[in-house]
Amino acid sequence: MEKLSDFMLRENRTVFDEMVAHRFVEDIKADALPNAVFERYLVFEGAFVETAISIFAYATAKAETMTDRRWLIGVLDALANHQIAYFERTFAARGITPAGFDLDHPAVARFRDGMLAIARDGGFIDTIAAMFAAEWMYWTWSKQAERQKMSDPLLAEWVSLHTDETFAAQATWLRDRLDAAGETLGERERVHLSGVFGKAMRLEIDFHSAAYAEGSAR
Repeated sequence: MEKLSDFMLRENRTVFDEMVAHRFVEDIKADALPNAVFERYLVFEGAFVETAISIFAYATAKAETMTDRRWLIGVLDALANHQIAYFERTFAARGITPAGFDLDHPAVARFRDGMLAIARDGGFIDTIAAMFAAEWMYWTWSKQAERQKMSDPLLAEWVSLHTDETFAAQATWLRDRLDAAGETLGERERVHLSGVFGKAMRLEIDFHSAAYAEGSAR
């Protein structure tokens, strides 16, 4: 039987490829990301990392084994003490005031609320599928981008956060956890999880496009 992660990636290849070739990604690879777009993205993404803590907290509560709980507690630690710390340092270095940005921009709110709803209302493996979509996508394009010149050291640091050993281990854990679950799932469940993956990708595409919307700054 085809591995669940391979099935999900194959079924969602078009939307996945659209995201990893997004204008935001291509601008980074070309060292041409406008400062205003990067700063808008930073505020939006920083707020979402806080939401991701809630998402992984739901997964931790719904996990059925201590092995899964221990891993997820490590993920929560990385989010709270490493990624959030990056945003705090970067906001201070660039003089960014998050309150000056519209976090209720429709695409930003849909992403936040949509991903949170998957974790809140779905089962444990639904959350794993949604976060696999997000993290596999980031790991994929960041590995490509880090080979290119980036004149902004804070942008380069952000990319490197998604290629280091910790993030790589997290992305592969999500994949492996899906593949293990997929060995006992029927076709209906596999199709459902593929749909969760696709939904997450579509939300990501709109979320990244919102960074280019000038009206999202108050």
